[in-house]
Amino acid sequence: MKDTIRAIFFDLDGTLLGQKDAFLPNYFQGLAACVAHIMPPDEFINHLLQASNVMMANDGRATNKELFSAAFYPLAGHSRQELEPLFIEFYADGYPKLQKYTGYKPEARRVVQQAFDLGYDVVIATNPLFPATAIEQRLEWAGIADFPYRLVTTYENSRACKPNLLYYEQTLESIGHRAEACLMIGDEDGDMVAARLGCATFFVSGPAMELDSTTPEPTYRGTLADLEALLKSDALSPPKGWE
Repeated sequence: MKDTIRAIFFDLDGTLLGQKDAFLPNYFQGLAACVAHIMPPDEFINHLLQASNVMMANDGRATNKELFSAAFYPLAGHSRQELEPLFIEFYADGYPKLQKYTGYKPEARRVVQQAFDLGYDVVIATNPLFPATAIEQRLEWAGIADFPYRLVTTYENSRACKPNLLYYEQTLESIGHRAEACLMIGDEDGDMVAARLGCATFFVSGPAMELDSTTPEPTYRGTLADLEALLKSDALSPPKGWE
């Protein structure tokens, strides 16, 4: 590990921003409501989930947005030109109301600030299932939107999703680091599988967070406060001035 870590990948939801169980149901309901005059909500959500499954199986052939669009609009029976303006309006007016279903973590800003202060390349490696506007808003809710990240993965700029290792390969290629030079921090199996490529991993543990038995054992486990302590130590050989 010593003298190798150059980049830190942070998962967002559940890691740097708390997310309540009610978030996704209310997200689906809000999105469905914006097109309810065109199609029944249950029908819309069914098409949305089908297209999302196609996107999650992306093998790199197109961006996640392109693959989702190619699947969703034919299922919905309405053109992108007809529906996309309604979605844009939802993300501007309806999506911000979902903040109440998330939880602010004051330690998140401290640990991200620390990673920058120590000279790491910092990536928001959130599962790129959502448009950039949704992810940018969640970064705002987490209090960490103002940092100069090396990369924030979104469905516009990504061609794979977690837990597909292709997602990590593409992200590593985008920032020019090998897997062994990166530490992936997250709270789910889809984050910890980065170890299969050679990344170091930090599992942000919680009362209801357990890893599958097939998931590689994390390099580190603990809270964000424990991560702060790890970064302050010399265990990762902070790269300040390494270039």
